[in-house]
Amino acid sequence: MKAVSVIGTGAIGTSVALALTRRGITVHLEDVSATAARTAEAMGAGSVRAPDGRVDLALIAVPPAHTGAVLADAQHRGLARAYTDVASVKAQPYAEIESAGADPSTFIGGHPLASAERSGPLAGRADLFAARPWILTPSARTDQSVLNRALELVFLCSGVPVIMDAAVHDRTIALTSHAPHLISTLMAAQLAQAPEADIRVSGQGLRNVTSIAGGDPVLWRNIHEANADALADVLDAFATDLTLAVDALRALGGPDPVLRKRAEAGLDALLEHGSRGRARVAGGSGTPSAEIARLSVTVSDRPGTLTRLFTAVDTFGGRIEDVRLEQAQEPPYGEVSLFVRRTSASELSRLLTADGWAVTLVPATASSPENAARSASLSS
Repeated sequence: MKAVSVIGTGAIGTSVALALTRRGITVHLEDVSATAARTAEAMGAGSVRAPDGRVDLALIAVPPAHTGAVLADAQHRGLARAYTDVASVKAQPYAEIESAGADPSTFIGGHPLASAERSGPLAGRADLFAARPWILTPSARTDQSVLNRALELVFLCSGVPVIMDAAVHDRTIALTSHAPHLISTLMAAQLAQAPEADIRVSGQGLRNVTSIAGGDPVLWRNIHEANADALADVLDAFATDLTLAVDALRALGGPDPVLRKRAEAGLDALLEHGSRGRARVAGGSGTPSAEIARLSVTVSDRPGTLTRLFTAVDTFGGRIEDVRLEQAQEPPYGEVSLFVRRTSASELSRLLTADGWAVTLVPATASSPENAARSASLSS
């Protein structure tokens, strides 16, 4: 990959641009705000000069509600060979891409799971995505070459690609990101009118709970609206547990010993359930599928390395179920873990080795939970 256009120079778009320019990629910047684009340019994130011809990839870093229209416009201009985005919801943009008349074959949804503490280009950081998951959601109509370019983008930004279905992504992010933000915001709202004396004695626990509250209200309202059903499902389940907790606490303060005993058991169950959930986040979870094998391929940081690898796999008839990147500071630059069907793993390993790649077929017992294959498949 030699040239990329970044449409939207907020914190995420600027961070992507900074990461790419650090790798020697030519980056062209666009934004409806000339000030934002010029600020990103002044930070060394690229140039506001329009590209002379089609770039390899265009990254759309705008709110979800505008993704379809921006993509249609960029495609009409012939801006890039492939397109991706960074919105935190995926199903709605895909639907809007269709209604806007855009070509879905050159687009793949993307969502880097990294956030800046502030908004705007000045919050951009070249290392924002280092070792962070970056979800890609290819549709049935996404061309294989588009997937390859998106994977190379993630690699160049030092992220860790994860392949997911768009609808699965939205349900997952509702649970792991959107609901926590809204719940944190609701807790923070309780502090708005609290006495100053209460705030002065607040501890680390309160700061932890409210640390992700806030942000741009308009942006977050757009995100919640775009993922409303999945978010409501999570909050429904949360509300059920919250009601149980309230009822238990009321009973604990009441005179009936039978109700108090029942309330103690109920509250203990909720607390235990929470401890088990917290342990899963702290320690990771997941188990490798018996049908999936892992090929570990040594790669360099030369531009185009991932594209060449994925093209080789496709040429040999391989079907990648998932991908993981592990990067190092010194050569060899890192390893790509390709999760493929076990029935084809040995032959694919042999063909890649013959083609000059350093490949190791990792035994099933050596696959760690962190590298477990996910159940989403890629369609070319």
